[in-house]
Amino acid sequence: MTLLELDEVTVRFRTGPPFRRHAHDAMRNVSLLVRPGETLGLVGESGSGKTTTGMAALGLRRPTTGRVRFGGVPFPKNRRLLAGRLQAVLQHPQWSLNPRMRIGQSVAEPLDVLGGASKAETAERVPNLLADVGLDPSLARRYPHELSGGQRQRVSIARALITRPEFIVFDEPVSALDVSVQAQILNLVRDLQAQFGFGALFISHDLAAVRYVAARIAVMCAGEVVETADTEVFYTHPQHEYSRRLLEAL
Repeated sequence: MTLLELDEVTVRFRTGPPFRRHAHDAMRNVSLLVRPGETLGLVGESGSGKTTTGMAALGLRRPTTGRVRFGGVPFPKNRRLLAGRLQAVLQHPQWSLNPRMRIGQSVAEPLDVLGGASKAETAERVPNLLADVGLDPSLARRYPHELSGGQRQRVSIARALITRPEFIVFDEPVSALDVSVQAQILNLVRDLQAQFGFGALFISHDLAAVRYVAARIAVMCAGEVVETADTEVFYTHPQHEYSRRLLEAL
């Protein structure tokens, strides 16, 4: 069974001044699939098209050509029909946390926007999720600037989980953290996936981090996927020359 599938997806941008604009393919003929409860790692150098691929997987970038399917069904034109079922955890948690909102409010906000949950249900779910991500529920009363970087990233993960999504894109979620904190967050992602069963696309240039969390790995180079393999096969027998260079750099 496939949870999310990109089928020969190309995303093309037009850049440059008016009347002299030119087309640029940020990703080209990309085919990927993520199964329920699985993490697919997406690796490559900066500018290789990883983030655009993540945005296409979330429906935030419409394909110029190709198709994205979720649960076997093409993405609807109105993305709000999938609201709450797909979420993202970004590199910098401050990108998703309003500095003027208390932590509890930030975690609850996606649920409030989605609607359908009572105040009592929200009041119960927020402290439970904070505990699930390893935070004291009393931190719900604090503001983002009162927390450490690792704590803020845990809050961002709780915020992503509040709607009980089926699929999460993690876009460089540990690259802005200290090394010791990175390990904690990677362990947390694994534990939460086992607990909640979401599928995930884990985007990173850090091959060691991806190896720890991903069952399979896809390698992007200049907007194209040049190799996809089971994680251990990739690290022991990479097939593409670009993949071998990445591993040599590691």
